[in-house]
Amino acid sequence: MTFANYPSLSGRVVFVTGGASGIGADIVRAFTGSGAKVAFVDIQEEAGQALAADLAGAEHGPRFFRCDLTDIEATRAIIAEVGRQLGPIGVLVNNAANDDRHEIDDVTPEYWDWSQSINLRPQFFTAQAVRPQMQALGGGSIINFSSIAWRGGAPNMPSYTTAKAAVLGLTRSLARAFGADNIRVNAIEPGAVMTEKQHALWYPTPESVEAMVSRQCIRTVLLGEEIARTALFLGADDSRMITKQSITVDGGLR
Repeated sequence: MTFANYPSLSGRVVFVTGGASGIGADIVRAFTGSGAKVAFVDIQEEAGQALAADLAGAEHGPRFFRCDLTDIEATRAIIAEVGRQLGPIGVLVNNAANDDRHEIDDVTPEYWDWSQSINLRPQFFTAQAVRPQMQALGGGSIINFSSIAWRGGAPNMPSYTTAKAAVLGLTRSLARAFGADNIRVNAIEPGAVMTEKQHALWYPTPESVEAMVSRQCIRTVLLGEEIARTALFLGADDSRMITKQSITVDGGLR
């Protein structure tokens, strides 16, 4: 297959959260391969450094910064540093999340707050922090990550699904608030993407993978590359009149 190339992404500064592994790593690879200047953060330092080293030979090798996104001040500082080193950020990809499973009776207030601090809160504060840089550019694109899990009402992850539903409300509010600055805000809702983590924790056997794929209209294993290509489109000028929207990429699972 041959996929689209987006010339408008060449030299554009892109900031990706949770970029060291899984879907995030595929997003880092995709934007780097499109000639963008990518900076990405993750708490997984070894994996982040390895990915940056692997892509160092690209036109613009990506830069990795270790960051715990629950530390808002540290996140703000890194966003400011990226702006100084690479130039104003033109694309923000709020990918980081943790889809931990949990029984309802086991949820404590502390666990609930921890889940929101990873799956929801950083998406607002990163958007707030990049806004001045995008204003300086005359516009930009913010891509938030939701999930189809909330639509089906997954019973074993209520704090996660609550956060992912809230991401769509946040996306619509920010799109309205930032629109006058020519900043677009959209969301992506991935389906059952078969990352290494998903294989290890939730789909450990070929039979378990096939059972999920059989529920999709398109009976093909969903990979992070498909999500990354959607992010490329939303980051590029080709989608310049698309905002306040959510795109589901799930092979027709729902």
